[in-house]
Amino acid sequence: MPDVVLPLTVRDLTAEDLHPGFAGWSQTYLDGTFKALDRANLGEVDFLAVCPPSGIPVATGGVDYAKPSGIPVLWQLSVDAPLQSCGIGTILIQALEHRIRGRGLTWAELGVDENRSRPLALYERLGYVVTGREPGGWDEEAPDGTVTRYETTVIVLRKQLA
Repeated sequence: MPDVVLPLTVRDLTAEDLHPGFAGWSQTYLDGTFKALDRANLGEVDFLAVCPPSGIPVATGGVDYAKPSGIPVLWQLSVDAPLQSCGIGTILIQALEHRIRGRGLTWAELGVDENRSRPLALYERLGYVVTGREPGGWDEEAPDGTVTRYETTVIVLRKQLA
């Protein structure tokens, strides 16, 4: 089967990109992303979208510069399920790291649910090193609209940026 190759661009995510049902996101996740975009306007975070020629985001993620540790934290990393394992997550993370370096910062951190080995393998391949574990949790919305608290252990990884 021949490969299909599409050019990808990375740009700031905008509120206009988001709509009910966007990338299968729940309303709870969308609400959190709108709040993150408000913080982006204040310079506290960068929130990016990776897009094919259609301009519709197929991957999104942010970096939060306002964490108490002073180390920027990558978060809300997402690639549309049918496009996972195509290198798009790598493009997204490298773009976020570029933004961090653009602010003169030299470290990046992220966390991953210990029950999700697939993204952990990507982060380690990109040079992130496990530095610890901590309790974590977030609200998740079920298909019927009910919101429950998901509790887990988060694996913390760091990388020194060149």
